[in-house]
Amino acid sequence: MRDLYHPRLEDVGLAHVLHALSDPVRLEIVRSLAESGEITCSALHATVTKSTMSHHFKVLREAGLTHTRASGTQRLISLRQREVEDRFPGLLDSILHAAKAA
Repeated sequence: MRDLYHPRLEDVGLAHVLHALSDPVRLEIVRSLAESGEITCSALHATVTKSTMSHHFKVLREAGLTHTRASGTQRLISLRQREVEDRFPGLLDSILHAAKAA
């Protein structure tokens, strides 16, 4: 498997992160990761196609929100919660709290 691009969070702007979190499917992925920790791509059940899910994973990864690693033939995704919190204090907690209330 090829290596995936993971940006340094110092290089990621707030607008890029907010754009990644503006889609309901991506927001649900982030919420699931916050609750479950590291999970496989296939463990997330969505109402969109696999190719669309792959696109959402890429957008989240390139916005610095997630980390993806290979384990055999699977890809495991985790939320970069501590790193995002250091870069944008309170952002994820606020968005996840608002998403839960909605």
